[in-house]
Amino acid sequence: MPDNNTQTQNVSSYTSLGTARTEKVTLPEATFDGTVNMPVMHKAVTAFLANQRQGNASTKIRKYVTGGNQKPWKQKGTGRARQGSTRAPQWVGGGTVFGPTPRAYDQYVPRQVRALAKKSALNARANEGAIYVIDAFNFESPKTSAIVNLIGKLDVAEKKVLVLTDGVKPNVFLSGRNLPNVHVMPYSDSSTYHILWSDVVLVEAGALGTTLEPIAEAPAAPKRERPAAQAASKPAAKKTAAKKSAVRKAPAKKAAKKSAAKKSAAKKTTAKKSAAKKSTKRKEK
Repeated sequence: MPDNNTQTQNVSSYTSLGTARTEKVTLPEATFDGTVNMPVMHKAVTAFLANQRQGNASTKIRKYVTGGNQKPWKQKGTGRARQGSTRAPQWVGGGTVFGPTPRAYDQYVPRQVRALAKKSALNARANEGAIYVIDAFNFESPKTSAIVNLIGKLDVAEKKVLVLTDGVKPNVFLSGRNLPNVHVMPYSDSSTYHILWSDVVLVEAGALGTTLEPIAEAPAAPKRERPAAQAASKPAAKKTAAKKSAVRKAPAKKAAKKSAAKKSAAKKTTAKKSAAKKSTKRKEK
């Protein structure tokens, strides 16, 4: 049974940067009248999913499979079961019985039924308190960080978010295109499936027929947090670099010690030789 609740609903409003506004926005009663018709929503969603199918699956029955014109063996005398063609369904490589063929899965839903289903989906999200009004999406350039900061401030980063804009806004669409849990589309193009797919709906004020005066605010500078893996890898890199330098210095130290030892040994031998010569000269005298 459809659920009708004619109470007016007021929702919170925010700026495109995620700053909460003081005033509440009253949702239009023509759309948000509390009607939630479950059978109509089910019909609209199943029709939408069916219309996404291409219907390209195709198989061949035995008459369309190449070959099999000749009888594989004679009818009698072989001891085997009689066969008339190698393209019969019981043969490997034979035809398929009652297999799929290309077809259209299109389902038509009347316009008024689609409108009622969309209205019911919006009311269902409004009853859950999952609709937020954004004053205006005025993005000068596509910035994924702008959408990320917005849903982060609204504390809906872990949910599926549907952003409904007032008309086509390419910068907003491109800003949310790379986020798997965010879908951006014009309010007029949204369907029952998209609304029920989302956990939270962000609607631009102009799409609801209301106007909110802009608030002067400075855009917050995005904070670049260093990933934990990268921060942990730096001490390890320092240790490895220190080890490498120590390994490189060790052979140099050994070579220096060897050269010093050789020099001292050479000096000692020359000193011994000179002393021996002097002693022999003294004996001769």
